Amino acid sequence: MSEENDPGHGNSPAAWTAVVIMLIAFAIGTVAFFLDVAWVVWASAGLLVVGLIVGGILKKAGYGVGGARYVPKAHD
Repeated sequence: MSEENDPGHGNSPAAWTAVVIMLIAFAIGTVAFFLDVAWVVWASAGLLVVGLIVGGILKKAGYGVGGARYVPKAHD
């Protein structure tokens, strides 16, 4: 696959930020579920949605793959 056609596989600041927020949400939700703290489970579900929204906002701001502020890193 040539570099022109490489979709980037989500390797952008927008994608990484969204994934990190969602991973934290899953971790908190898992612990809260184990400890039977229902409101924290629901709060972590809300945080999961926040991660999705933040990723979308960053993508629209140009930090997604192919965005104006995205600087691709060379692969070795």
